[in-house]
Amino acid sequence: MILPRRLWVALAALALAGCATGVDYGPVRHADYVADARCTPDPGAPVDDAALPLFFATSRLPDCRSPEIVLLSHRGDRVRYGRFAAPRDEMVSGKQRFRTPFALQTPDDWWRALRAETDRRQGRVLLYVHGYRENFETTTKDAAQISRMTGFDGPVVAYSWPSQGDLLGYGVDETNMYHDVRNFRDFLKALAEQDWVKEIVVVSHSLGARLVVPAIAYVDRVAAREDSSNISNIILASPDIDRETFERDAQDFVLTARRVAAGRRITVYVSHSDKALAASRTLHGYPRLGSPYCFDTFAADELKAEGLPVRCYAAAMPGVTIIDTTDVSRGATGHSNFLRSAVACRDFIDVVAGRNERSERVATKWPHVFLLRPDKAMPKEMDEAICHRVGNGEG
Repeated sequence: MILPRRLWVALAALALAGCATGVDYGPVRHADYVADARCTPDPGAPVDDAALPLFFATSRLPDCRSPEIVLLSHRGDRVRYGRFAAPRDEMVSGKQRFRTPFALQTPDDWWRALRAETDRRQGRVLLYVHGYRENFETTTKDAAQISRMTGFDGPVVAYSWPSQGDLLGYGVDETNMYHDVRNFRDFLKALAEQDWVKEIVVVSHSLGARLVVPAIAYVDRVAAREDSSNISNIILASPDIDRETFERDAQDFVLTARRVAAGRRITVYVSHSDKALAASRTLHGYPRLGSPYCFDTFAADELKAEGLPVRCYAAAMPGVTIIDTTDVSRGATGHSNFLRSAVACRDFIDVVAGRNERSERVATKWPHVFLLRPDKAMPKEMDEAICHRVGNGEG
């Protein structure tokens, strides 16, 4: 049975609200999860760079009680660091599991390895921050896909906060995301202050935008490095952040005239077909930055009178480009087009590389808004090849 769109959104909003779920402390003391010495790696412990080429920082609580360390959905007592490879299906105790190979490192060893990898490249670092309904495996899957798809010429770092990875866990995810604000902003500050980091490309998805935007504003205020000028290329994919809040605050705190003049820019990927953000709007009462929903009915009427699609976007401001992926939307929810649609993936690849103009972008009446149209040369069958997808699930 196909549900009407309004009913689907209402049901999804109930799921986002998390009214049927919560988080229990559980039958194990949290201190017991990390009591084993393997949760405290030895300084200088070797890590195979070729086998574990990607980097992560996480505030998730690790479970070190069994031979395989697992990163849980509980809050950790501190940020931990490590290396990982793209997750894969493996047989564990006779059962197939989707698993991320990783190893923990001491903070000093991790920063030393990140510097060595950055120095070997162009001084660029890509930092990926996930959104709602993610676990460590889905986060690392998406980060590995971004690395593979873009061919990024520097280290890729996944920051994993304790999302529940659960459809009914939105309320808990919001709580944990806000709880993690200090952890993430301190980590971003430390990264931005390294004199060997020449450019940071920040990519956030969904709820992750609510960590990224205020953290950048914080780093701009307090970082020793003037203007935090190495945080230059910011990409917000399907951002689940209040659109009016972004309009009010971005220009004053993140996109000041000096920072835009120094090359800072924000690219926002939006879609009117994004069911997850439609549900978030229903829950929060106001439109999200990643959804061009017309909250202002008068503006909607004016667009209809002009014969234009009824889509409303964040106001123009220096340094912001909005890419509307509605017409190339993919997946059950349309919430991850930058990883699932060949046309959107190709645009995203160019933005990461610093190429900010594509012939496939269609101009609109708003100079900062562009549409992506279906490309006959890239039918749906090309999505897998262009986006270099692996694994399962929508993400």
